[in-house]
Amino acid sequence: MFGRMMNNYYYGKSGKGDFRKDDLPETRMQLFRDTLRTRLSGLCRLSMMYALVWIPAMVVILIYSGSMYSNLSLAAIVKENDYASYVQMAQDAKQEVNVTEEDYNKLREAEFDVRGYLNQNLFTMLLILFPCIAITGPCTAGISYVTRNWARDEHAFIWTDFRDAVKANWKIPLLLSTITGALPVLVYVGWTTYGQMAENNAIMLIPRMLVLLVGIIWSLAVTYMHPLTITYDLKAMGVLRNGMLLGIARLPFSVGIRLLHCVPALIAAGAVWFFGLDPVMALVLIGAYYIIIGFGLSRFVTASYTNAVFDRFINPQIEGAKVNQGLREKDDDEDEDAEDEEGGTEEETAEKTEE
Repeated sequence: MFGRMMNNYYYGKSGKGDFRKDDLPETRMQLFRDTLRTRLSGLCRLSMMYALVWIPAMVVILIYSGSMYSNLSLAAIVKENDYASYVQMAQDAKQEVNVTEEDYNKLREAEFDVRGYLNQNLFTMLLILFPCIAITGPCTAGISYVTRNWARDEHAFIWTDFRDAVKANWKIPLLLSTITGALPVLVYVGWTTYGQMAENNAIMLIPRMLVLLVGIIWSLAVTYMHPLTITYDLKAMGVLRNGMLLGIARLPFSVGIRLLHCVPALIAAGAVWFFGLDPVMALVLIGAYYIIIGFGLSRFVTASYTNAVFDRFINPQIEGAKVNQGLREKDDDEDEDAEDEEGGTEEETAEKTEE
């Protein structure tokens, strides 16, 4: 009994049908709404499975963000208060005083370099995040395949199809995730380096902006690259080229889909800013959201969008490729009308035969 329950949990019920022909949605929004309602519990299971590969990156972000927040908070207190006031504030907040008076006075005399501290820790965090993000690529192919099928109302087993997609498509996604992990480090180094040079030479602002532009374009283009990898038989250069072209050609929508993925972070930032939520606690809540449903929901939204883009720009140019999968076509209505007419003709023929 327990084995059957776990099998249904991970693999789903094979006899469970999707839409009937008469119930097919007519618009993309209807398809998204109906498939999301049908696959919501599956997205939670898929998200928790995919989150395992993101745990190292989440831990690094939590540790470094918590450390930077604590040190910056202490620096702000040191700047405005003497040691006695600091001790009183800690006692009022029922917090442990973990800084000696000697160290506290040294901090006041040293004039804590906030900008330098942030730059050093941010660079270190991005450097450690590089391999943590690089390892996520193959699993991104797996979740992209499952959510692509669900978004166009096709069946996909959570574990077996995820595993098969990883085995069949791991090379290009690994390249994509490696670039995605390395690019923040490179953009940060370029931004700071050219920024320092721009203090003496204003012309250096041009390469500084170009470095930032490269990072932005990649973040938009990668939206299409993983779905391209698991949908079409393309080489690495074909995936990169088509992803870049779609990211630029569909610029407003590419920006919109990226901003949509930022909504949870914006909500958390609003809670910190307006309601005084502890920033570390906000990061913990965001992490919990992504583990429970966020990763799966984000990929499902991306799959629904990229399916529509591919149906408009790519699939019509491929002979034999299916278009508008999961949607009710006008041809379906015409076929049904023809079947009804044929059915009426058969009934009339039978009546005439009986007579």
